Amino acid sequence: MIKRLSLRTRIIINMILLVLLASGLIAAVTIYQYREEAKDYHEERLQRKERAIQQSIGFVLRETTYPVTTENIPLIFKDEIFEIDAIHNLQIKLYDLDGQLLKSSKRTLQIDAEERCLDPEILNVLSNTLEHRYVIKNKVAGHTFQSSYTYIMDEKFKNIAILNLPYLENDDFFNKELKEFLLRLAYAYLVLIFVAIIFAYLISKFITKSLKTISDKMSETRLEKRNKKIEIKASSEEIETLVNSYNSMIDQLEASAVKLATNEREQAWREMAKQVAHEIKNPLTPMRLTVQSFERKFNPEDKNIHQKLKEYSDTLIQQIDTLSSIASAFSNFAKMPAQKSEELNVVLIVKMALDIFNEDYIEFYPETEEIIAKFDRTQLIRVVTNLVKNGIQAIPDTAEAPKIVVRVFSTQDKVSITIEDNGSGIAEETKSKIFEPKFTTKSSGMGLGLGMVKNIVETYNGSITFTSQLGKGTIFTVAFPKH
Repeated sequence: MIKRLSLRTRIIINMILLVLLASGLIAAVTIYQYREEAKDYHEERLQRKERAIQQSIGFVLRETTYPVTTENIPLIFKDEIFEIDAIHNLQIKLYDLDGQLLKSSKRTLQIDAEERCLDPEILNVLSNTLEHRYVIKNKVAGHTFQSSYTYIMDEKFKNIAILNLPYLENDDFFNKELKEFLLRLAYAYLVLIFVAIIFAYLISKFITKSLKTISDKMSETRLEKRNKKIEIKASSEEIETLVNSYNSMIDQLEASAVKLATNEREQAWREMAKQVAHEIKNPLTPMRLTVQSFERKFNPEDKNIHQKLKEYSDTLIQQIDTLSSIASAFSNFAKMPAQKSEELNVVLIVKMALDIFNEDYIEFYPETEEIIAKFDRTQLIRVVTNLVKNGIQAIPDTAEAPKIVVRVFSTQDKVSITIEDNGSGIAEETKSKIFEPKFTTKSSGMGLGLGMVKNIVETYNGSITFTSQLGKGTIFTVAFPKH
């Protein structure tokens, strides 16, 4: 998938495209304007030549000694037609009113058949239009030729002949000027594109700077902590609206976080109260049944009364001890561990914690004999013993080769402890609840061990994670800083 372009890149590209589009439009308009000017120039020039030649022809007609008739045109302009051609640098052809060639200044022995007789359409347009003028345009070998036809009149304004002037449109001058102008325009737009890139970069930098600040603040936003509001000066109205919306969201988020925390605490206490009540009921029920049974069966004269009394007392003491352990467990969980940071050999402390277990399948593999870190000795022992005890309880009694592997290793600034078992593993649906204090998958116990371990580790800025495969085992990893 193609990554979307950044806002800065899009601004620069759009600015360049805008300049290129403007330059293209201006170049197109310029070319069109030059062509229109050339067209108008040639039309006006032909008309000026027509008027000038008409004046010269009129002067010859006034000065001639021949009667001014159509038949005398070849005689009247026998030599004068070449003089007029030389003066105006334009070929001249004179036709009678029926379109037959009378006289031409073209210096050639042979004249084409098309030039000897005019097309009837030309005669028709000349006689039936108000201007009595007809212009034909033809393109030959890439050059444009105009050919105009007008009447020649005598002093009484009677038509006596038809004047034909062929005219070549020479656009070399206009084309040269157009090329020079387009070249200068290209240079100007190259400079303009360079300026546009710099301008777009500065604008995009100003815009994206504000957006980057907002983006950074949004990425730092957390529900569980107090978030700072954004303060940006001299921003645009749109950016200011976005900032105000974010700051308003922060206020709402803090209010929601407070409400959520309150609800969570209330829910946690309710769940904890239910758990405490449930755990207390477990020993109270057998105690009640024992008292009731002893009351029914009590006989002072029974010769075994002392033995039965001892059994009764042992049962009550056992249940009382259970109640005491429940109270101690909840008390230990609720009490935050004291942060007694002392330098200790983690390898030695972990080994001491493992020595209290009798299981011979517990294996210990330290990376080195000594890894020094700051931690509380008692709390570290509690962490290790709880995790190892969990591993032991996770291995089924029917397991053929139970195994728990404890490893200690370190990086440059952290110490890691892993406890791996080959027990039954943790199901996917229970992984998210494994550290909840009220949660347990065991048939007995209060589900406080992992919650307490997490509490201790996080107090020392550490972390606890796990990976597990159902039916294969679980690996818990505890990591905390050395200092």
